[in-house]
Amino acid sequence: MDIRIANASDADAISALIGSVMHHLTIDPAGHGAEAFIATMSPASIATTIAAPNMHYLVGFEGGVLAGAVALRDNRHLYHLFVAPAFQRRGLATRLWQAVHDHARAHGNPGLFTVNSSIHAVPLYEALGFRATGTRTEMNGIAFLPMQLDRTM
Repeated sequence: MDIRIANASDADAISALIGSVMHHLTIDPAGHGAEAFIATMSPASIATTIAAPNMHYLVGFEGGVLAGAVALRDNRHLYHLFVAPAFQRRGLATRLWQAVHDHARAHGNPGLFTVNSSIHAVPLYEALGFRATGTRTEMNGIAFLPMQLDRTM
């Protein structure tokens, strides 16, 4: 996978990729009740996120096709980690995570990361070393589990 820093021209493709897995993110598979959350995944919102100074946003391509995207906020919170369905179960999520992890560590993160994992993605984050720090939370039509990875010791 070729991984590079995302730019505004990637926003449409990232939004489409997230849309392809949205049913795993919302409580109702059709997205009812999650309209505000879904709006944050629009191309315009993604472009704003990419441009935010506190974000480190990467995209990964396989054969010239967008296979995944990852974003880290404030050098510690895993904000986005998505892999297109056609590319799942190939280790791409791990490679994207490793890329932002390494960047964060090189820029002063001591090894402490957080994520609000979709319920669907909890096994992936556990495999990466994250552990639950709270209970399943439901709001704005989505369900998530707050998790943390602590490699400071």
